[in-house]
Amino acid sequence: MDVISKDFVPLSSSALKDSSLQKSMSLLGEELSTRRKLVVEALPEFEQLRDEARDVKNHTLAHLDLYLERFEEQVKANGGQVYFASTAEEARQTVLNICQQSNAKRVTKSKSMVTDEIELVPCLEANGIEAVETDLGEYIIQLRGERPSHIVAPAVHLNKDQVSETFFKHHRKLGFNAKLDNRADLVAEARQILREKFLLADVGISGANFLVAETGTVVLVTNEGNAELTTSLPDTHVVVTGIEKVIPTMEDASIFIRLLARSAVGADISAYTSFITGQRREGDLDGPSNFHVVLLDNGRSGMLGTEFQDMLRCIRCSACLHHCPVYLSVGGHAYGSVYNGPMGAVLTPQLANLDEAAHLPNASTFCGKCEEICPVRIPLPKLMRFWRNKEGAAKLNSLTMRWGLKLWAMLNQYPLIYRAVTGAGVALLSRIGSDRRFLNSLPGIAGNWTKYRDFGRPEGRTFMSQWRERRRGVDD
Repeated sequence: MDVISKDFVPLSSSALKDSSLQKSMSLLGEELSTRRKLVVEALPEFEQLRDEARDVKNHTLAHLDLYLERFEEQVKANGGQVYFASTAEEARQTVLNICQQSNAKRVTKSKSMVTDEIELVPCLEANGIEAVETDLGEYIIQLRGERPSHIVAPAVHLNKDQVSETFFKHHRKLGFNAKLDNRADLVAEARQILREKFLLADVGISGANFLVAETGTVVLVTNEGNAELTTSLPDTHVVVTGIEKVIPTMEDASIFIRLLARSAVGADISAYTSFITGQRREGDLDGPSNFHVVLLDNGRSGMLGTEFQDMLRCIRCSACLHHCPVYLSVGGHAYGSVYNGPMGAVLTPQLANLDEAAHLPNASTFCGKCEEICPVRIPLPKLMRFWRNKEGAAKLNSLTMRWGLKLWAMLNQYPLIYRAVTGAGVALLSRIGSDRRFLNSLPGIAGNWTKYRDFGRPEGRTFMSQWRERRRGVDD
């Protein structure tokens, strides 16, 4: 995975100055967090489902090898093939081999974060195979040569005018010469182009939301219907997904399906939920003749049995993004990875290298909202702290930060010195602020805070001094 998270700080600075992006992020946070709140309140057993989903995932991860073997057995019993890929390169080569053995010239692909992770489309195109993203958001960013900026809504950073410009630029050569300004017209134009791609595709590639070990079933949860066309029209269907997507039974799948749509888009259920168990059988009217599943490791097994194992419970709902003040301020591209927001801040350093992604675990206010709303109760702030500890141990953070943390730790070991220093600091800030309620600017590294927001003026006394005074009053 080509990660550029070393550039998180300059990319974030640019994002904060992008008025169009800021408007899109504001609307995203308000709309999806409100929708989620309403559908969760309407489902009394939601918290119970979260507990059950967490427990199912923990059980599965504790016995992952057994459930993967069971899934493989069932897929083979249904006539399909399963391939295990240790690395992104191995996964790309496996899919490429399948396509070449099928004499594929054209491939359609439904939305899949794992195929973005392994950069599958560029690999296919480099080998003379036309690969078209069929999810509308993914199709738009493919035309623009961009990464997805969101897990569920990859083109959320773009407005209607930007999409119109993109379509006008790329569709003119296909005979579409009108520049459209109506959303419905833009969708209709994309649909007309993609329908032809669906009909001509030799291979369809999808991801998977869940893999059911009991039956060898692939569960796809979508809202556009493009996945259904991708998986049913071509003669060959290839599933590319991570090893952590397996769950034991169909009954378990029902738990996750009830959680996923509510957490992702604030809906009771998605528009399409497909259960795919192998290729076309005798008597079936449609469906592929060949069914392949490529299971990707790419660092995932290295998380088992470690402090990061909880991250493998993630169902890619993006709820943590919708409630993260950092993501909602800078958008997804600042993270330099296909996985962004709090979940990306934990997952990307594992899939790449910490020295390439060390900024990401620091991209958090630690408000705890991501953990509060995670449907499978992943303790994301704790996992980011683990990465911060590793960053410090490897001396990947700045000298200023390391010495600053050492100084803070030293102060906390000596209460008298701590009270003296903090008391003097609070008194100074109070005097600087005079009679104003807020400080508009602060010197040094604190200026990074007040550059974009005000800082509340202290009253002149620390919490500890006020607490002691109150305790004396109680004792008296």
